[in-house]
Amino acid sequence: MARARGLAVRIGRVVGWTLVAAVGAVLALQLWFLGHVVWWKWHDPGPTAFMRAQLAVLREQDPNAELRHRWVPYARISPHLKRAVIAAEDANFTEHDGVDWEAIERAHQRNLERGRVTHGGSTITMQLAKNLFLSGERSYLRKAQELVIAFMLEAVLGKARILEIYLNVAEWGVGVFGCEAAARRHFGTTVERLSPSQSARLAAMLPRPRFYDRNPQAPGLGRRAETIQRWMGAITPP
Repeated sequence: MARARGLAVRIGRVVGWTLVAAVGAVLALQLWFLGHVVWWKWHDPGPTAFMRAQLAVLREQDPNAELRHRWVPYARISPHLKRAVIAAEDANFTEHDGVDWEAIERAHQRNLERGRVTHGGSTITMQLAKNLFLSGERSYLRKAQELVIAFMLEAVLGKARILEIYLNVAEWGVGVFGCEAAARRHFGTTVERLSPSQSARLAAMLPRPRFYDRNPQAPGLGRRAETIQRWMGAITPP
């Protein structure tokens, strides 16, 4: 009996220390994320996790492949593009705290109906969290981490900086990242000279940028761009 109790105590200690170590690892990871977010309040990010992943895919086909990417400050980004992206991706961007709970609930219901995770209800802030740090995996665990990072971004950076970073790291085609590279790739102009119709078309590409890069005449792209352009007038960027 004494031996059994001793064994139980030892097992309990091992389990306890394992849990402590796991909690410590999770907290350390969150502090690592937070440290980067604080740094980006004053410094522009380098290549994001998503950019690095896509470059690795491109280099499987061409070892010399490079991404098209050029950072531009917020003041030089066309206000038409700011309005278009908010209208297309997150109409409540300036009002929520990084998470649109109603959108997440709608996505959750759709996922239940389909029996798998197909919708995330992501805000611009949540998309930025994913692009900066996370993989493209669809799971509830990754979504939970996305939420935590989104709250960090909102607490530290503010809306204008979040939108600035998002527009500079979003994917707009095969190896095309950021609004300046997108404007040059798709319209042969700079991002500050984008017209309302060009801005709406770029915003319409965001859900499937590589597909629309390869299929610019896809009918769904034009229809969505027209809808976005009608919505843009109601949007006031931060």
